[in-house]
Amino acid sequence: MKALIRTAAALAAASLLAGCQVLNAPPQVDVAEPTTAMPVAQPAPAVNNGAIFQSAQYRPLFEDHRARLVGDTLTVQIVEKVSASQKSTSSIDKSGELSGGVTALPLVKSNSFGRASVAGTSSNTFSGKGSTENTNNFSGTITATVTGVLPNGHLLIAGEKQIGVNHNVDVLRFSGQVDPRAIQPGNTVPSAQIANVRIEHRGRGAQAEAQGIGWLARFFLNVLPI
Repeated sequence: MKALIRTAAALAAASLLAGCQVLNAPPQVDVAEPTTAMPVAQPAPAVNNGAIFQSAQYRPLFEDHRARLVGDTLTVQIVEKVSASQKSTSSIDKSGELSGGVTALPLVKSNSFGRASVAGTSSNTFSGKGSTENTNNFSGTITATVTGVLPNGHLLIAGEKQIGVNHNVDVLRFSGQVDPRAIQPGNTVPSAQIANVRIEHRGRGAQAEAQGIGWLARFFLNVLPI
């Protein structure tokens, strides 16, 4: 009987330790396996014209390397600054005054109207002010891969960067549409010259969880009237 109790106690302790490890498990970095092939767009069928020059794979010989084909890479300099402000002021001031009295009537003595008077005043004042301000500043660098080429020559790019340190993982994702004429020497392009930009910068781990609201507090925030 004692052996059975000891075995049950050992199993309970092992389960408790495993539960603590699960609750404090470090987030994993999504590392791409070396054997996993990157999906690439199917190239256009080559014309069997017997020529050495092929426009689909043409790269100028005397030119700095620039991304132009699916699978090429280019460096994006993320410089995003957005600032907006709005202010409004309104005021209303209205006042009025009314007075009247009776001094005499036929067949009535004049001294009988000593208190026969009426007066009234009204006043309405309103004042309101409002202001809104929003500032966003984001800077960084990421190398993206060309995932597609549009008929007009514009490049569709996408890139992702994940950095894991201890119990925290920093994830940066970027995608957009690049005009090849905006690519600068060194195969770089500023994000301000990229269309349809999508930037995501999030964290996974203890720091990200500390900035969130617990599910119970979120429930009460949703049901409370104030």
